Amino acid sequence: MPRSQINWKHLLISILLCQFTGVLGALFTTPAIPTWYTNLVKPSFVPPSWTFSVVWPLLFLLMGIALYLVWEKGLEKAEVRKAMGVFGVQLFLNFLWSVLFFGLRSPLYGLVEIVGLWIIILVNIWLFYRISRTAGLLLVPYILWVSFATVLNYTIWVLNV
Repeated sequence: MPRSQINWKHLLISILLCQFTGVLGALFTTPAIPTWYTNLVKPSFVPPSWTFSVVWPLLFLLMGIALYLVWEKGLEKAEVRKAMGVFGVQLFLNFLWSVLFFGLRSPLYGLVEIVGLWIIILVNIWLFYRISRTAGLLLVPYILWVSFATVLNYTIWVLNV
């Protein structure tokens, strides 16, 4: 897409919406890390803490670009509205995981929720891909990371029951 055809306002809104969701989640995550999370038994494959502060903003950027690509196909189309609605649900569920896992300090609630999140992401990829192949593919790193996070969440729950 040539730069002259980019709707910069829509692109910025899409990216900022996703990044804002990450910031909201961090409000629940950050205070729990030095206290509760540090004291949990974690598996050997848990990545270093800095990894999360690099990966999540990148994933939210890709999500924002994907949202923009679908939005630009036109809100007058029912499939675009549906796909964007599902995107909104998965974005909310992404935030909710931080509330449940870190805010409520519940690996079990986080685990139950992240399984639902994974399913909604998969549906979202499928809907986005049907509208814009690129948009669907941009969400693949997200589902891969959430797949890893699901295994990590499960393992933390098992180790700390």
